[in-house]
Amino acid sequence: MTYFDHNATHPLSAAARGAWIDAATRLAANPSAPHRAGARAAAAIDDARDRLAASLGCPARSLVWTSGATESANAVLQHLAGASTAGLWLSAVEHPCFLAAAQRWFPGRHRSFPVLPGLGTADLGWLADALRRESPAAVVLMAANNETGVLQPWREARDLCRAHGVPFVCDAAQWTGKLASHGLGECDYVVGCAHKFGGPAGVGWIRCPDGFSPSIVGGPQEEGRRAGTENVAGIVASAAALTERDDAIAATGTAERLAWRDGFAARLLAALPDAVVIGADAPRLWNTVAVLMPATADCRRRWVVKLDRLGIAASTGSACSSGREKPSHVLDAMRVGTGASDRMLRFSAGWETTATDWDMLLAAVNTAAAELGAARPNP
Repeated sequence: MTYFDHNATHPLSAAARGAWIDAATRLAANPSAPHRAGARAAAAIDDARDRLAASLGCPARSLVWTSGATESANAVLQHLAGASTAGLWLSAVEHPCFLAAAQRWFPGRHRSFPVLPGLGTADLGWLADALRRESPAAVVLMAANNETGVLQPWREARDLCRAHGVPFVCDAAQWTGKLASHGLGECDYVVGCAHKFGGPAGVGWIRCPDGFSPSIVGGPQEEGRRAGTENVAGIVASAAALTERDDAIAATGTAERLAWRDGFAARLLAALPDAVVIGADAPRLWNTVAVLMPATADCRRRWVVKLDRLGIAASTGSACSSGREKPSHVLDAMRVGTGASDRMLRFSAGWETTATDWDMLLAAVNTAAAELGAARPNP
């Protein structure tokens, strides 16, 4: 199986696997225990925290380990809801974990702000104008979109919020480990998780200011900001994976991988001229291509199922792909078109994906298109 669903979960990297096995073997004690074995486990957690802090560019003491980005999003919004009676503003393309958390913790006092049609990037003009008139409890904007790969102007949004004294929250789950993360630590709140770049599932973090109130209570862990025994092996493995990715970015950059992505997209559009790359004119993650595939006569003949049978693991936000998924709120916010979700496929590569894998993906897509009757000669 050729795997193109890394935005959902990146397989465990070799560095993370080795670090996890070593930590699970050597650091089995509870890090809160008073003996030397517990102290060694606690020291390993702090070392991992230092490495994450160096990557983000923030003080290590500002970082809290969690079980993942979903817990982190809920914890941040719960804290903000208790700290202010004002409303919450989120971009219209935020991840569902933030949208659902906003509904729970800011019922009746949250609003979406628009993105630019077709591009999917936050409308900074709207945000700047709104901040001149109102002061929300916080502004939430992701760093990179999980569906389209579109990069958001989080630095500019952060600076706007700072100028108006408004807390800024950034979801960096798709950015961290794919692009250089230094500077994210200057945001007031940052959430992320390890399994998007080759760390294990079940490990996430929050970068937060002093005075952060815990959403999970019952113990003194994480300096009272998140109760519960830490996942020592998972945290150590996450830091190893992040170091591995940061080193690769610093050493070779991502230009070659970006060229593979763009080459695939160009060849796909040449073979299937009715297809549309979503957010094609916006800066996007080097690993992501979101495509509206050509319409077929029968939506039940699902693209994702056909590709799976051809040995390709891909993702879709299609409402007809499972009978359960809702139309993509991201495409709606971008004004892509009614019913577009029924044809959307997301191909997301990883660090171990090769140029040959992109070639295999293209061949499988062309085969699926022919079998589904979606191909037509390119004029």
